[in-house]
Amino acid sequence: MSENNFDLLIVGAGPIGMTCAIEAQKAGLKYIVIEKGVLVNSLYHFPTNMTFFSTSKKLEIGGIPFISHNEKPTRREALEYFRRVNESWKLNINFYEKVLNIKQLASHSFKIETSKNTFKSKAVVVVTGFYDIAKQLGVAGENLPKVKHYYDDWHPYIGQKVVVIGAANSACDVALELFHKGAEVTMVVRKETISPRVKYWIKPNIENRIKEGSIKAFFNSNLKEIKPQEVTIKTIDDEIIIANDFVLAMTGYEPDFDFFRKIGMQFEADEYDTPIHNQETLETNIPNLYIAGVINSGKYTSKLFIENTRHHAALIINNILEKRKKETYNV
Repeated sequence: MSENNFDLLIVGAGPIGMTCAIEAQKAGLKYIVIEKGVLVNSLYHFPTNMTFFSTSKKLEIGGIPFISHNEKPTRREALEYFRRVNESWKLNINFYEKVLNIKQLASHSFKIETSKNTFKSKAVVVVTGFYDIAKQLGVAGENLPKVKHYYDDWHPYIGQKVVVIGAANSACDVALELFHKGAEVTMVVRKETISPRVKYWIKPNIENRIKEGSIKAFFNSNLKEIKPQEVTIKTIDDEIIIANDFVLAMTGYEPDFDFFRKIGMQFEADEYDTPIHNQETLETNIPNLYIAGVINSGKYTSKLFIENTRHHAALIINNILEKRKKETYNV
C-alpha cells in the first residue's frame, strides 16, 4: 500500500471523527483523518465562555477520563481534553486541509481530492458536523458587518443595542449573557413563545427577564430589514423600527448538503433531508461510504449529539471488518 493509499479516510476531526480514528487504530486499519481547520474545529468556534449542556462523562472518548472542575465542562476544558486524547492516541490527522471531492472508483474504493493532496482509500467516513453553515435570514442588510451568525464573546456588546434572533438554547443563552453584561437586548422570535426545548434551568430565567421588561421580546415576529443604525421588525400587527448596533442571528446551522450531493449521497423524502443510510452499519447509498455523528439526522440537528453518537465509530469499523472477513471488501 503506497503512502497515500488507506484502508479508511475520515473527513472531519471532531469528537466523533476522532472516535472513528481510534476505533480504526485499534482494529489495525491504515487510516487518515482530513480536517479543514483545527482539532475539534466546531468546538473551537463555540462562544469563548460556553459551558456544555452534557456532563464531562458523556463527552469521553477513547477510554481517556475527562475531569472538569464542575459537572458540566467549559469550552476551554473540552479543547484541552480532546487535545490530550489526540496526544494519547497519536492520531494520524492532517489539519488545515479541505476535502474537495470524493469519487468512487470501479472497485468501490475511492479517490479523494483535497486542497493539498490526492488520496485513495477503500472506505470513507464523512463526519463533518453542521456548525459551519449558518441558516440565513434572507432579509435586506444581512450582509452588513454588524450582523453575526456566530456568537463569540460578550465584551464587544457592552452598552450596545443588540437584536437577538431566535428562541432556542443558543439565542436564550446569548440574550441572558448580554443582558447581564450591560447590553440593551431585544429578542425577535418567529413563534409565539420561547422554544419548549430550551433547557429547564434556562427557560424560566429568560421568561422572567422578558416578563419584567429587562429583555424586550417581539413574538410572532420576523426581522424585515437591517440598516446600519436600525432594524425593521414585522410583528403580527405592524412594522416597528428600532435603533440597533448589532444583530445576532442565533437561528441555527445545517450540514453541508451541497457537498453531500456533490459526492453522490441520497436523501430521504422527509422534512429533514435525512441522508439515506443503513441504521445498523451507517453505510450510505454509496458502498463503503459511511456517515457518522450529527449529520446522520440531516436538518434535525437537535436530535444527535456527541454523547449519543459515540457508538457510531464501532458500528462502522465492525462493518468494515465484517466485509473483510467475507472477502467482499474490495482492495
